[in-house]
Amino acid sequence: AYLYARDAHDGQFRATGDEYITHPVAVAHILALMRMDHQTLMAALMHDVIEDTGSTRETLAKRFDPTVAELVDGVSKLTNVFHSKARAQAENFQKMALAMARDIRVILVKMADRLHNMRTIHALGPDKRRRIARETLELYAPLANRLGMNNIRLEFEELGFKALHPMRSELIRKAVRGAKGNRSALLEQLRRSIAEALQAEGIEAQVIGREKHLYSIYRKMRAKHLQFSEVHDVYAFRIVVDSVATCYR
Repeated sequence: AYLYARDAHDGQFRATGDEYITHPVAVAHILALMRMDHQTLMAALMHDVIEDTGSTRETLAKRFDPTVAELVDGVSKLTNVFHSKARAQAENFQKMALAMARDIRVILVKMADRLHNMRTIHALGPDKRRRIARETLELYAPLANRLGMNNIRLEFEELGFKALHPMRSELIRKAVRGAKGNRSALLEQLRRSIAEALQAEGIEAQVIGREKHLYSIYRKMRAKHLQFSEVHDVYAFRIVVDSVATCYR
């Protein structure tokens, strides 16, 4: 699959100046880290060959396997839907995308494709960068959230926010860094205090304190018309227990 994609994309380059084949390889790598099966990885390596090189679904089915050909074809069709201007609100779009992809792996390849594109978005011009970032925040991040892909959703939001509002992103990043000095000790103190209180009650739990992500801080500031100094929950705690009953306790 790699050799086929490499030869098919021969002579094509990305906006970064890299040979095009580096992109499908990066997409396959993201999916390999998600422990996806060999058909998904093959489809990831060849996900652009139908759209960009004139290869056909029939050729892929004959040369590889009909399922892989169907996945690649599904990604191509989904790409056209994502690019369509006639998009309804995000909720309807999500339903349509999920219904259209008979195999959920098609969506996963598309997600990994967009994730790598977002990681290399700096190579694009300002207008294209803003359009892709807005699309990522409005469509891809909510879809990742709906599928329970939390790490990917967070990365979509952070990269999308940075590309769409670079100055705002940097200002909030600096403000968080400035507030960190006097808050990180407090964060650890609170974490320990919660852990000890749970232990005293005989509840086994994992207490994780974390910094809130820049995009979620920004959304709160915008929704409630707050200055950064008025956002008090810059940190959050997650308490993981072994059962629903313990959770209520």
